[in-house]
Amino acid sequence: MTFQNTLQFAQQLDSQDELKKYRDEFIFPQHKNKNVIYFTGNSLGLQPKSAKTYVNEVMNDWANLAVEGHFYADKPWWDYHERFANPLSKIVGAKPSEVSVMNTLTVNLHLFMVSFYRPTKTRYKIICEEKAFPSDQYMFQSQVNFHGYKPEDAIVEIKRREGEHNIRLEDILAKIEEVGDELALVLFGGVNYYTGQVFDMKTITEAGHKQGAKVGFDLAHAAGNIKLELHDWNVDFAAWCSYKYMNSGPGNASGCFVHEKHHNDSDLPRFAGWWGHNKERRFKMEPNFDPVNGADGWQISNLPILSLAPYLASVEMFAAVGMDKLITKRNQITAYLEFILHEIDKEVKGHFEILTPSNQEERACQLSVFLHGEGRPLFDYLMKNGVITDWREPNVIRLAPVPLYCSYEDMYNFGQILKIGILEN
Repeated sequence: MTFQNTLQFAQQLDSQDELKKYRDEFIFPQHKNKNVIYFTGNSLGLQPKSAKTYVNEVMNDWANLAVEGHFYADKPWWDYHERFANPLSKIVGAKPSEVSVMNTLTVNLHLFMVSFYRPTKTRYKIICEEKAFPSDQYMFQSQVNFHGYKPEDAIVEIKRREGEHNIRLEDILAKIEEVGDELALVLFGGVNYYTGQVFDMKTITEAGHKQGAKVGFDLAHAAGNIKLELHDWNVDFAAWCSYKYMNSGPGNASGCFVHEKHHNDSDLPRFAGWWGHNKERRFKMEPNFDPVNGADGWQISNLPILSLAPYLASVEMFAAVGMDKLITKRNQITAYLEFILHEIDKEVKGHFEILTPSNQEERACQLSVFLHGEGRPLFDYLMKNGVITDWREPNVIRLAPVPLYCSYEDMYNFGQILKIGILEN
């Protein structure tokens, strides 16, 4: 498609948008009585209007049924999480038994490392990406320290080549082969939070397994954003937060995946708790742990139903839309935003460097833009003029045109505000 940097063209794209009705299903912050242009769904998604209905349903059941809500609510609390199995399995490409909800993201990654990072004297190294999200870096450091290793020995970071912003797949594969028999675990982000680069998880998984290692992924920026086939890729485990692209609310519950090949492995250690125990025998209060067969068997405590309610509202919306339609719009609206940035760059004689790969197969719903010659004042200008975006040092803004609620007109209007901001600053 040949794009145009005009309001009329953007509105034409909106008129043809199959998902345009879903924009009205979200609540936007207001700026001068208009919806803001919201680019930070990669940090916190907007609130679905249905979320309050789902939360109020739980509140009413609590008020009217009290403890009996566990069994007699319209959506009984004791199996509330099971409603996520089918929609989440479609979002991440899994079998329903392979997915669950529990805890929060880094907590789940720590718990999975109990099962899947089992270092020995000779096989103890972890491969991850350079500049992984800090929480992952802290997790790796604390885990290897716990096992008695030094982070500088046990953690192997795949680095970007000099002068490049993204990590080459060939360098990842070469490093996995180089570490070889010393490799215990490969744990990557599915999408790098800073650059927006999408990693080839299928190929990375195959390479890790070839060396006898386990392979897992932090899907914080991938779940609800890219096409995932975790079961078919043979990934060992994964976890993701639900409050970015899946709009479940701040700090909300994490989703997780454990491949079915591990479900019956009685030798696999795990930190156990009551809610992971055999569902049919849970209330017999037995002394010995008998895990639920499937990802639910990694649950520890009963679930925070008030937190799950808005998450359920969101995943049911995803089920109605389907990932294929989301990805189709994601590709086009991201490409249009890229076009707008290049057009404004010409008009202001500036230099925007897009760090995110231009290849559609290596990017998703984010463009990270290095604002050469610009600084924090431009970001502040955007925020004061109704554009909510994300600032990262030294002078990078991250823009996520989320397909469920961003419009093409948003992209055009952003370009005009950006141009004025540069000329005035």
